[in-house]
Amino acid sequence: MGSEMCIRDRNKVNKMSEAYKTVYVGDTAEIVEKKSRFIANLEHVESEEEALAYIETIRKKYWDARHNCYAYCIGKKQELKRCSDDGEPSQTAGKPMLDVLTGAGLCDTVVVVTRYFGGTLLGTGGLVRAYTAAAKAGVEASEVIEKIPAVQFLVKVTYNQIGTLLYLLGQRGYSQLESEYAEDVSVRFLVPLTERASMEKQLLESFQGSAKTEIEDYGYYAKNGKELLLFEEEV
Repeated sequence: MGSEMCIRDRNKVNKMSEAYKTVYVGDTAEIVEKKSRFIANLEHVESEEEALAYIETIRKKYWDARHNCYAYCIGKKQELKRCSDDGEPSQTAGKPMLDVLTGAGLCDTVVVVTRYFGGTLLGTGGLVRAYTAAAKAGVEASEVIEKIPAVQFLVKVTYNQIGTLLYLLGQRGYSQLESEYAEDVSVRFLVPLTERASMEKQLLESFQGSAKTEIEDYGYYAKNGKELLLFEEEV
């Protein structure tokens, strides 16, 4: 059982990437350029199928628009990137929007910019600026988070040791998830994956091996203001 757990843990760690940004809650933003309306809609997606389904939803919503251009980045390292000008001159819509996503470091995100033509031609430079501005406005309107790979620790200490443990967590700025006061005190907390080894070493030194430490899970976390968001990592 112990060997199986070690393999499972290694699989999770190997799958996890560095911290990455994504849209947590997508939103809508609109700009107007020479009477043409550019409406940006952003959404969090985790596959190309989800991205294409969202694009189709926006097309149906704005069925009377002349163009629904899009761009999306899928994967924790933006492994899959696609874009479309949807009838606009080549490289004037989809690519500039994709550049906004990649420039902001956004993963697992799709943006669709709908254009209602206002009667005045903008030229290629004007279109690039307009679609870029619309996509940026959409990103600014949306809720963006940074997902950080982390380890969930469970540490059991005596009542005499709990003050030391809480001080240590406070010093490092770690997020405490849960505490249980029974015969001993059990504390669950998150540690960034990159700091796991140093935390284990500090626990060992601080309690001279008397604290019981267990790695319970791996995943991602993000801070949304004062709220702590937890995300599981599937093997």
